[in-house]
Amino acid sequence: MALFSITDWDDAYANGPNIPAGDTFPPRWQADAAAFRAAHTVEADIPYGDRPRQKFDLLRPAGAPRGLLVFVHGGFWMRCDRTWFTHFAAGPLARGMAVALPSYTLAPEARISEITREVGAAVTMAASHVAGPIILAGHSAGGHLVTRQVCTDGPLGEDIAARIAQVVSISGLHDLRPLLRLKMNETFQMDAAEAADESAALKHPREDVHVVCYVGGTERQEFLRQNALLANIWTGLGAKIEEITEPDRHHFDVLDGLRHAEHPLTTFVSLG
Repeated sequence: MALFSITDWDDAYANGPNIPAGDTFPPRWQADAAAFRAAHTVEADIPYGDRPRQKFDLLRPAGAPRGLLVFVHGGFWMRCDRTWFTHFAAGPLARGMAVALPSYTLAPEARISEITREVGAAVTMAASHVAGPIILAGHSAGGHLVTRQVCTDGPLGEDIAARIAQVVSISGLHDLRPLLRLKMNETFQMDAAEAADESAALKHPREDVHVVCYVGGTERQEFLRQNALLANIWTGLGAKIEEITEPDRHHFDVLDGLRHAEHPLTTFVSLG
């Protein structure tokens, strides 16, 4: 019988130091996103609340949108900004989706439970700008934030929740209790009660919600486990689940498929 034990929890969730040239990805994202914005029309800085980061950017396809994709960035709830990720709208836009990219108040200024509610407000406001079905997608901590929207105690109103066609969690975090062991928790300041209450894997999904759990095959073992965990548990609770592992992708380049219209990840966030 195999015995599994993690002794260094900080390392278990550390992506940058364990990816070759991992520190180059954020500046490359920012440069690529800036170039994409310069070449496309962006409805920028649409407010969904009163706090400085409670804004989203909206991009529309060439014709009438087939629906709305809301993409929520990661960064362990304490880093990154929507403007780093604009170029990942390329594939969905080519497939006829409007794309909203929200920012949210970062920890420690906001608790994770507050950020969940902020994302709900962003989805609601973005939905008022684009008709039709909604797909929610998020990366890493963003995967947590989008799956929390479709829990039975999530922040979305019934009218918006009824429009959710699919949720795509990319390298998502779904059981937050292990993160209590991380030094980063000095920033997001969870206690045991909040960690449990914010864990989608410990919640009930809305009935018949369609969820794609998507992860890179070379990611840290904890991200592979977190991906499989939600797929396993929510399958038994009535959700329609697809669990996908893309070979030879790590935590950062797993997003690259979104830049290409025919990539499988793009089809999941674009109504097929």
